[in-house]
Amino acid sequence: MSSRELHCEVCEGVRPFEAPPCVDDHGADCPELICTGCGVAVLIATFAFPAPRLADARRRPVPPAHRRAA
Repeated sequence: MSSRELHCEVCEGVRPFEAPPCVDDHGADCPELICTGCGVAVLIATFAFPAPRLADARRRPVPPAHRRAA
């Protein structure tokens, strides 16, 4: 099992978290972690969001296109 220290909201402090035995074959990179103090489980997001497109030099995001029903 891999271990790392994270802030636990239930324990209200930094605690060691361990990855349980992973049935999805993630190995040491398993996104599921369990607090060794209270047993609360967390899921670490391991994906990235695309950067928003920029409208002009002032760096404002482009508003989404509005769709109309036929």
